[in-house]
Order: sequence, then C-alpha cells, then structure tokens
Amino acid sequence: MRYFRPNSLTWWAGCLAMLTGIASLALPATGPLSEISRLVALLAGSGDASPAGLVFLGLGLIGLRDRVERGFRGPR
Repeated sequence: MRYFRPNSLTWWAGCLAMLTGIASLALPATGPLSEISRLVALLAGSGDASPAGLVFLGLGLIGLRDRVERGFRGPR
C-alpha cells in the first residue's frame, strides 16, 4: 500500500481536496443539508474550483507525494 500514508500532510491535503470535490457533487444546495453544503462551498473556494478539478487535485497530490518519496530513495 504505497499510496496510503496517513502520517503525511500531503496525503491528508489530497484526501481533503478529494472529499471536498465529492461532497460538492453529492450535497444538495437546498434542504436539510444546506448548511453543510455552504461549508463545502467555502472549502472549495465558493465556486472557483470545479468538483472534478478538486478530485483530480487530490489524486495528484497523493501521487506526487509518492513519486517524490521514491525519487529521494534512488534506484533499488
């Protein structure tokens, strides 16, 4: 499990970006969950970032962190 690194800040930033993108897709703008939807919109930058962009950003951060770690170790 190379990509599962809960001790890494980059891993958590990637997870937060992915969860924000998924939540902005799934949560309705009105109804009983509207306050949570507003919080997710604030985390997403109030509409500046698309949900797909946030998901891809999160996946990219997780992959980039793994690649940088392997680069510093050198060839094996």
